[in-house]
Amino acid sequence: MRWWRSHSVRVQLTLWYVGAMIVVLAVYAAAILAYVSRSASAALDQQLRADFQWAAAIVEQTPEGGITWNGEDTAEEVRPWLQVWSPDGELLYRNDLAIEGAMPGRDLLNLADDTIVAIPTADVPLRVLSRRGQIASKPVVIQVGRSEGPMRQQLRDVVLILLLGLPLAVATAGLGGYTVASHALAPIERMTERARTINADRLSDRLPVINPDNEMGRLATVFNATLGRLEASFDQMRRFTADASHELRTPLTAIRSVGEVGLRIRRDEAAYRAIIGSMLEEVDRLAGLVDRLLMLSRAETGQAKLSLETVSLVELAESVAADLAVLAEEKTQLVIIEPQGSPHAPGDRLMLRQALINLVDNAIKFSSSGSRITVRVFESAEQAIVDVVDSGPGIPSEARAHIFDRFFRAPSASSEAGGTGLGLSIAKSAVEANGGTLTLERSGADGSTFRISVPRG
Repeated sequence: MRWWRSHSVRVQLTLWYVGAMIVVLAVYAAAILAYVSRSASAALDQQLRADFQWAAAIVEQTPEGGITWNGEDTAEEVRPWLQVWSPDGELLYRNDLAIEGAMPGRDLLNLADDTIVAIPTADVPLRVLSRRGQIASKPVVIQVGRSEGPMRQQLRDVVLILLLGLPLAVATAGLGGYTVASHALAPIERMTERARTINADRLSDRLPVINPDNEMGRLATVFNATLGRLEASFDQMRRFTADASHELRTPLTAIRSVGEVGLRIRRDEAAYRAIIGSMLEEVDRLAGLVDRLLMLSRAETGQAKLSLETVSLVELAESVAADLAVLAEEKTQLVIIEPQGSPHAPGDRLMLRQALINLVDNAIKFSSSGSRITVRVFESAEQAIVDVVDSGPGIPSEARAHIFDRFFRAPSASSEAGGTGLGLSIAKSAVEANGGTLTLERSGADGSTFRISVPRG
């Protein structure tokens, strides 16, 4: 097995091909040999029957009552081995081939009528046909025979041809198999060479696809799709790293600047308390950003630990509205809950609460003062649904595909609203961790509608 694995796929395919060809050719050669053997044997038997007819016609009785054969002048290679017996076992005639050859070691007189047998001799077996006949109206037993030597020589010639031809056929098959394997694996070689040049800086490169309809083409297409996903992931990671660095740099710079200013001159206790308080505010902002990033990472990798329970979405919406009422009052806004029924859903209460808080908080931030924010809670046949409807300026159409991306903030977002651009990303991850979906249902100049859909309990 180790020897087999040490060879390339090209060599393995060639060896498999040669092995299969050896088996096929061996079976083919055995079939040919069996066919030739049966054909030669049948031809020899047919020749014996023809010899009998010929011998019976030429054998005659002499005036003295003996037997003579008028075919002595026939060429030796044409004449058969011939014996004529009387019914009581007297040898009446034997031609010169029977006289010159050694007598077979078998009682030929007792052979059944019209049988063909192979009689062993000192050299090559003699195949004999024994059949009753008549000469001058007298019953006799005529036996004709022929040596199996020519038949066996024919079989030896066939075996020799096969033995000489099979190695040549196997060698040709091996060369052809190696060529075919090389041609078949050529696209993989090209893909391998191209893949060696692809690194993190060249993820836009793709493997060559010569024929997209065959196996190699489909393999290259799948690899290219994988490279495309990797490229998108790397781009997203680079954007995330850049955005996270930017967001983390702001509080760190503020902390450093406040600290440097505080150390320039001697100050009283109240001034130092104010400086430290400002630094702590930036630290809280930094810690909150890190916590939100950690929550996103855990949710996306499936490591967020869920505490499942049956959650009343109406009670959850009322609790969120109560907690954010202070923020709404600062802008003289109203947060209205519109329940339809009493939908429940199995999920993690804290994660669903965080998602709803982020949506309502965004609605408060981007809605004008004195506006109304509506939270509708209802259910369908299979889902429990929460809609958060604001009265903000809406989201531009070109930005709607990215609103759930990390650190993304729509161009129309007010700079006074602040935020890190993580609220909707966290809300989406929290809802999806509970088996639901978060979508933007509608957005226009009169506001936007975000919808949380989770399976019903």
